[in-house]
Amino acid sequence: VVTREEIREYLGPIYDIERLMSKIVYKTANPRDLLAFRNSLKMIPAIKTALLDIKDDKKIADIYDKLDTLSDIYEIIDRSIVEEPPLTIKESGIIKDGFDKDIDHFREAGTNGKSWLAKMEDEEKEKTGIKNLRIKYSNVFGYSFEVTNSFKDKVPDYFIRKQTLTNCERYTTTELKNLEDTILNAQDKLNNLEYEMFCKIRDSIALEIDRIQTTAKAIALLDTFASLAYVAEKNRYVKPTINDKGVINIKDGRHPVVEKMLESSDMFISNDTYLDNKKQCISIITGPNMAGKSTYMRQAALIVLMAQIGSYVPASKADICIVDRIFTRVGASDDLGSGQSTFMVEMNEVANILRNATPDSLLILDEIGRGTSTFDGLSIARSVLEFMSSKIKSKTLFSTHYHEISNNELEHVKNFNIAVKKNGDDIVFLRKIVNGSSDDSYGIEVAKLAGVHDEIISR
Repeated sequence: VVTREEIREYLGPIYDIERLMSKIVYKTANPRDLLAFRNSLKMIPAIKTALLDIKDDKKIADIYDKLDTLSDIYEIIDRSIVEEPPLTIKESGIIKDGFDKDIDHFREAGTNGKSWLAKMEDEEKEKTGIKNLRIKYSNVFGYSFEVTNSFKDKVPDYFIRKQTLTNCERYTTTELKNLEDTILNAQDKLNNLEYEMFCKIRDSIALEIDRIQTTAKAIALLDTFASLAYVAEKNRYVKPTINDKGVINIKDGRHPVVEKMLESSDMFISNDTYLDNKKQCISIITGPNMAGKSTYMRQAALIVLMAQIGSYVPASKADICIVDRIFTRVGASDDLGSGQSTFMVEMNEVANILRNATPDSLLILDEIGRGTSTFDGLSIARSVLEFMSSKIKSKTLFSTHYHEISNNELEHVKNFNIAVKKNGDDIVFLRKIVNGSSDDSYGIEVAKLAGVHDEIISR
């Protein structure tokens, strides 16, 4: 029986095939890119074999059918490209020996030129009987046969006089001229031939883009399934149910990233989340900084997102409706380059959310109005809350330090707070969401925890 780990092991060495194909199609791929492509294709037959045992699943059967082993493409790269090619395609040393006879010829000329000249010299000595015949080289005249004056009478007709010296004559032949051209121009010709051959191979692969993209998408889908399954089992995720009633009901939800940052996942305090389109459309969450409001809201958004992409989720139970979009207004950032302050950026984001959110959206609003004066910020937060409650009616988690706005009788709104235990002048964050509104923001206590000077805290 196939195991998930076996498939993940085969998927591990596979590079981003679609990215490599983009480079191949746009003619920017170098030899090492083709080797990465070949190494990726090498794993496909093993993956197809592994999938045979689970082909009864429709999704897996579809992936199996779309997986082309691309053996012809693997073969041409494997036969043509050396294992450690240069980075640039203008250098030689890309194409393997034996792949192309012309490339082999000029590569051999670069390394065996001297032995070819020695062999020609011996053959001409034997043919002409000129015992002291030598092949000489000069920067001006190139290669030539040198014959002393004492053997001038033995020079054959096919020798062409090239240079006259005091004690000898120098000649060339058609054969020597051709060999000279081969040796002297071997490197340039080799570079050009290898470049042309590499481009030809790359272009031939580009022509198979449809086959390759189909296979790449099948591999990506299989990788997604295997990865989500691995994470679900490792992190104790559960299978969510999907409803069409507009309800988000999460039991013992956890933040999938934050819990992994703790020494033990058991240290993470889980929380429930419930939102619907009727009585509990908006949840106001109050409590001090560092208590966990942002973590709680973000984990709810992540759980909804994970469920909607087909993943198991970090919770003990989850019943989740489809949302059209998830809007977030979190964090503090500015855009000083274009003259926008932190507060202006915040208001732009709020305006965008209020223009585009629908009853089927999920909104995560963290500290609306914090970037301006207290009363301006409080009035903005309150007005946004009233508008959402009466007009938009999106499912919303609305965290705020303005605990005053939780004292309201707004329709569709329910109050929650992060539990805090006060111990003298100190506070302990319990990280638990409970019903009701916080009666304090505990800002001075948080300042004390941060190490602000005692005199300042007392004042």
